Amino acid sequence: MTGKVVFITGGAAGIGAEVARRLHARGAKVVLTDVDEVALRGMLSELGADRVLTRVADVRDLTAMQAAADAAVERFGGIDVTVANAGVATYGSVLAVDPAAFKLLIDVNVTGVFHTVRATLPALIDRRGYVLIVSSLAAFAAAPGMAPYDAAKAGVEHFANALRMEVAHQGVDVGSAHMSWIDTAMVRDTKDDLPSFREMLTSLPGPLGRTTSVDKCADAFVKGIERRSSRIYCPQWVGLVRWLKPVLSTRLGQAPILRTAPRLVPQMDAEVAELGRSVSARVAAVRTDDPDSADG
Repeated sequence: MTGKVVFITGGAAGIGAEVARRLHARGAKVVLTDVDEVALRGMLSELGADRVLTRVADVRDLTAMQAAADAAVERFGGIDVTVANAGVATYGSVLAVDPAAFKLLIDVNVTGVFHTVRATLPALIDRRGYVLIVSSLAAFAAAPGMAPYDAAKAGVEHFANALRMEVAHQGVDVGSAHMSWIDTAMVRDTKDDLPSFREMLTSLPGPLGRTTSVDKCADAFVKGIERRSSRIYCPQWVGLVRWLKPVLSTRLGQAPILRTAPRLVPQMDAEVAELGRSVSARVAAVRTDDPDSADG
């Protein structure tokens, strides 16, 4: 990765920040975008300005993403790797989730991926680069109370599959990343806000309810980026779930969750109603319904 330019959305915290730290330590130049200006300043202070460029930018805003991509090319001469990592989660069933929160999730997790790729792809083609689109285990296995997130992650996985065929002849490789529960702020906030979510995790069979550290996830991402992998799994058993997807969409495959859903879904919706919001307090603090009114 020495000398390579890596463009990461959601790069100020969590998986994005850990990947940036590891790639920077390997000699890469990193371009970090996020809506959290304070956290971005922290990353710049930690890594130093020599091989780091930060931009406050909302992935929902194509103009802002294009400006960030242009700044990366101007500063470092091009882009070798794009990691479309920015994402949010919502709380509540289809009947309970705030429609504005659903729209926010789709705008960030799906449209934001399109904007990120659209803005950086010309530079990637110039350098025969690599795109990593962050999907999830949720692309393979659905869960009640997560319909918006599941739909978005399944959508961007298929987006990656189509993009891979579009740009292969131009020397660009495309990967999708699929993780189970990672110990990020997103998962911790959901556990804190929704006791039903914690109970749902404990009811899942085998390793399906366990969390994995951000460090292990970042290590898997870095290895996949270095190898220009078509798919990255964390933990590795998530790859098996991909092949079990046809079974997991049947009543047989959904049986363990169907036993607990009649009790846990109403409980979750009641908790969401009591919270008075369908996103974490952290997301509510840095996101608005209108990207033009955001600080990026």
